[in-house]
Amino acid sequence: MSAKPELSAAALAHPIRNADWRHSSASLAYAQQSMGDGKSQFDLYPVLTAGCPRTSTEAEQFPLELAYRYDQVDPSIFEQPPLPGLDRWAALLPPLMPGLSMGEGGTALIEVPRIAQWAGLKSKLYVKDESGNPTWSHKDRLNLCTVSAAVASGAPGIAVASSGNHGASAAAYAARAGMKCIVIASPTVPPVFQQFIKAYGAALITVPADARWPVLRDLVARTGFHPVSNLTRFHTGHPFGPEGYKTIAYEIFLDLGRQVPGAVILPTGAGEMLFGVWKGFRELKLLGLTDRVPRICSAEPAARGPLARAIAAGKAMVEVEARPGIAASLMVTVNGYRGVLAIRESGGLALTVDDAAIVAARDALAQDGQWQELSGAAGLAALRHAMRAGQHIEGPVVAVLTSSGLKDVQDSAQPVINEGELNWSNVDRQLAEAGIG
Repeated sequence: MSAKPELSAAALAHPIRNADWRHSSASLAYAQQSMGDGKSQFDLYPVLTAGCPRTSTEAEQFPLELAYRYDQVDPSIFEQPPLPGLDRWAALLPPLMPGLSMGEGGTALIEVPRIAQWAGLKSKLYVKDESGNPTWSHKDRLNLCTVSAAVASGAPGIAVASSGNHGASAAAYAARAGMKCIVIASPTVPPVFQQFIKAYGAALITVPADARWPVLRDLVARTGFHPVSNLTRFHTGHPFGPEGYKTIAYEIFLDLGRQVPGAVILPTGAGEMLFGVWKGFRELKLLGLTDRVPRICSAEPAARGPLARAIAAGKAMVEVEARPGIAASLMVTVNGYRGVLAIRESGGLALTVDDAAIVAARDALAQDGQWQELSGAAGLAALRHAMRAGQHIEGPVVAVLTSSGLKDVQDSAQPVINEGELNWSNVDRQLAEAGIG
């Protein structure tokens, strides 16, 4: 293996970046491994952020994942409670920068019998609420790993193409690491995300939606910033990122009393979380802690659904038309091979749902006390759709909820009227409008 790159002067000047922690990391990751042939390996550093250079072609691009020395993993790490802080799983994650964690993970697993009834599910249903992470989304698990990789690579900053959760999360972890951050977004980036991203001191650059990735590639080439989002036509993404999502599987396993659910349903865009959760359960089986892996089921907007189309066509990757939809975080036009692998190897389902079904799921959750981003409710929408279509999904089922409903709030929300003085007729009118007599 080649020597790891030296940390930059800027890195050494920051209080939590002033030690070469890479050599003392508890991580048992030792290589980047091609998912194109399952065997080609590359050194852990430098991080290859544009897919596998050996198996990818102009027509198809395959991701990399991390390979671990599983024979050296101490299974007792799964005897600890699944509390916040992903560094508790350090052996099975890439090298993590000390002090970068903000207590991500350890999110609640909640049984929801009323939602199970609403969905038509006869078995137990749980939701894994990822809005409990530091920036209120699942992306924090990914960015702990990718920003650690950026620091370990000696990069002067990070760059990300995102108009939502990924950009906000990347900006937060870059700020904590003392790194510069460029977020490249479309002009329609919601105001709440503009505020989120700018609050962390990141540079927010808006360009036409289809220009985000060419601009990202150009900026990476010109600045030397480390890309923490996808650079290729078909999604390959960052090889370190999906490793953070494995911890969702670890936590579900422990919260269910060291049991594996029958199925896990996840809102799906590029499929990184889908793959990460599958890999986490696969590792639990490899380590002898369980004898099976749950069915991994994707939930995509029906307007696009590239992963479902790839699965149906028996292809590794496809591209679809950019039709509009309300689940902004999931509106991708290409799938990644990671998602195909997770569904195929687990015997899972590639489900799609329309906008009306997503709204219904979001509203049903709210009536049960949980307010989710529209994209975050897609898994429950897909579950209900599958039940109505006569699909058999063995329980218990876990649906992952990805982000807070606060992320959907727009400036156009109806303002609250303040008349200055108490007006009981106005109070009565508002009660009547709310259906309370």
